[in-house]
Amino acid sequence: MVEFIRSIVEHINYVASVALFIIGLYTVLTHSNLLKKVIGINIMETSIFLFFVSIGYVHDGSAPIINLGGDRVIYVNPLPSALILTGIVVAVSITAYSLSLIIKLYEAYGTIDLNEIMEIRGGRTNE
Repeated sequence: MVEFIRSIVEHINYVASVALFIIGLYTVLTHSNLLKKVIGINIMETSIFLFFVSIGYVHDGSAPIINLGGDRVIYVNPLPSALILTGIVVAVSITAYSLSLIIKLYEAYGTIDLNEIMEIRGGRTNE
């Protein structure tokens, strides 16, 4: 049991990224409010960013741009960090576009609740 807890503490970044992804997925699947769905997607994106940065981390590693002169120098992998910068730009762009679509939907239908929009669009009621 102690080894299990120690393993979880050592890999807390991975546990946190999985927990955040599940929270975001739950938010997207259970809420009909479009703003809450966008927030859930942002939480999921953040969990992926945390996961990739955790993969690139090396304990006692140094930046690969510094030449320390030794053969046994451990370097941090810079690729995940570079990918995350691109991912952040894409995530912000998708969020801005989603919010602009939500504004247009509100102007057209008077609500941002997906169930109400589907009822208005389909012409059916729950009565």
